[in-house]
Amino acid sequence: MAKKGKKYLEAKSKVENRPYSLQEAVPLVKEVSYSKFPGSVELSMRLGVDPKKADQMVRGTVVLPHGTGKTKRVLVIASGEKIKEAEEAGADYVGGEEIIKKIQDGWLDFDAVVATPDMMRHVGKLGKILGPRGLMPSPKTGTVTFDVAKAVKEIKAGKVEFKVDKTGNIHVMVGKTDFTDQQLIDNIRAVVEAIIRAKPPAAKGKYIKSIYISPTMGPSIKLDPNEFMK
Repeated sequence: MAKKGKKYLEAKSKVENRPYSLQEAVPLVKEVSYSKFPGSVELSMRLGVDPKKADQMVRGTVVLPHGTGKTKRVLVIASGEKIKEAEEAGADYVGGEEIIKKIQDGWLDFDAVVATPDMMRHVGKLGKILGPRGLMPSPKTGTVTFDVAKAVKEIKAGKVEFKVDKTGNIHVMVGKTDFTDQQLIDNIRAVVEAIIRAKPPAAKGKYIKSIYISPTMGPSIKLDPNEFMK
């Protein structure tokens, strides 16, 4: 196991080994962050599901009330009038088959991709490029749609995706350490409540096993799951 640095150990000493309420945890996660820049705050949840079973997959999206603190560069792959619609909605890049070729040639200067359903037969060629990076458009996350304006605006407003991994965990960025306490509290509540709503009917037993928040550089803080089950 890698040896922890002095700054980490100093920050860790401020965190008690107990579940914290959101009101306690949010100021603390900012206090124990020791990066020289406004770091991200990440939410981690361990769920009582078996991701190997299709009927226990947990996946969805939520628009954070106060955004992520990062402006995403949105690419829209469309044709005809939808190109103009995407441009007017604030998409950073818009194109059709020519932009697909550009991506195949190595261009990846974007953070999110929206595609119209009629273009998916072409976008499918990019599966091996976009898939591993979590950028492949999907109807389940609202990124395969003819309503490109809505999709672009939601992403720009702070829409984030959550998906349980093969070990039953979910990791979602919920803001930055320079957010106000209330902004982080609102964002965390929005994500946890969305994940609770996404509980698969096939999941039995305790659904939320644990919840933690942590800064980019600093220790994690355990939250009390019961606070969200009211």
